[in-house]
Amino acid sequence: MKSTILKALLTCTLASSALVGKLLAADQALLSSTNWPAADPNAIAHWRDLRFGMFIHWGPVSLTGKEIGWSRGVAPDETPKERERQTPVEIYDNLYHQFNPTNFNADEWVSVAKAAGMKYIVLTCKHHDGFCLWDTKLSDYNIMHTPFHRDVVKELAAACKKQGVEFGAYYSVTDWYNPNWPMTSPRGKVKRDHYDLDAYEKYLQGQITELIQNYGPLLTIWNDVPTHWFLHRGQDTIKLVRRLQPDILINNRTGDGGDYRTPEQKIGTFQMDDPWESCMTVSAHNHWAWGGADDGVKPVSACIEMLVRSAGGDGNVLLNVGPRPDGVIDPAQANLLRQVGAWLAQNGEAIYGTRGGPWKPAKNVVSTRRGNYIYLHVLKSVNGRLELPALSAKIQSATRLDGSRVEYGQKNGALVVMLPPTGQPAPMDTIVKLELDGPAMAIPAMDVAAAEKE
Repeated sequence: MKSTILKALLTCTLASSALVGKLLAADQALLSSTNWPAADPNAIAHWRDLRFGMFIHWGPVSLTGKEIGWSRGVAPDETPKERERQTPVEIYDNLYHQFNPTNFNADEWVSVAKAAGMKYIVLTCKHHDGFCLWDTKLSDYNIMHTPFHRDVVKELAAACKKQGVEFGAYYSVTDWYNPNWPMTSPRGKVKRDHYDLDAYEKYLQGQITELIQNYGPLLTIWNDVPTHWFLHRGQDTIKLVRRLQPDILINNRTGDGGDYRTPEQKIGTFQMDDPWESCMTVSAHNHWAWGGADDGVKPVSACIEMLVRSAGGDGNVLLNVGPRPDGVIDPAQANLLRQVGAWLAQNGEAIYGTRGGPWKPAKNVVSTRRGNYIYLHVLKSVNGRLELPALSAKIQSATRLDGSRVEYGQKNGALVVMLPPTGQPAPMDTIVKLELDGPAMAIPAMDVAAAEKE
């Protein structure tokens, strides 16, 4: 099987997020070497406890309202409708001459994240288009050569430190601007006649070194889209970041594995021993960068459900915003995040610092646990009645988070919970706190009845 997967990797180029997802879903043990230092277990545990972060996709491309990186270049065979979503390379690569986001305020960005209940921020320091949001000494294609002439990464890292939010750096392995990368636009499908991967790896390692040394300590380096060209060079990246900062984490998009999986635009599956983080968008159209004034946002209930289902599956959520070209997080996006934060202010006990289970996520219910407590997130019930497989531990009490009692009983292998009336409209997530006579993590994970599973 290993040879089959490697052969598949060696015969295709990642040219779309759908293909990225398919390859990243393959068995990590088969795709990666173990010839690199493992993550610090305390760092993994700390990152898991955070549960909720802000992803930020931003750069000169926001001037167009089109997708970052992927809109660079127009293929000859594209339809008129497809061409509307693209920008010719010669125009795209010169957008930075007009990029002057004078309303950018790093403290305001971090304040929005904090109001949302987010514990960390990951910024696209360099996306596939090669533009750098920091004062890199290895390329002139960076923020210091725009009319703005300010180091965005420096300001955001400082604001995070001041406000107690952790900071991570997204760095795309793929670079369609750099002549030493084998592929270029449109969509990374055009192969260059001449390239130098050794020179490019030196460039990549130099820039990652800048990010860690000049703006760290960092929570994570978040790589992206390595394609088969970088296969097994990723271990060099992992060794580098471990050497520069031993407690840093790195995701699984290095080209050769990493510390945590990154399901994209979908919630990861329940997994206790394989850390993961779903990267999702607030955009109603699943846009990563600024999608324009008509882009819209998802319902707050959808974003809360992302968070609940991820925590119940023992994963994190990295929820993306795409700031406007003037440097402001659009009010529609900011207001949505504040509503999520208001929910977390009331219910965060059942999210932060928890682990998933013991019941695996189902259509009607999700569970999280910490210490001697299990938190039932009831998304749907029949006349206020919820039935689950019984626990192997004794339940001492069942309450709402406000302390009000909840009726329950365990008999004949089933736990029945009767939810108190909540008024109308009913909440999207009714949380029941079960106190046990022992540690909740001692209970093996179990499936909810097959008829109720998603």
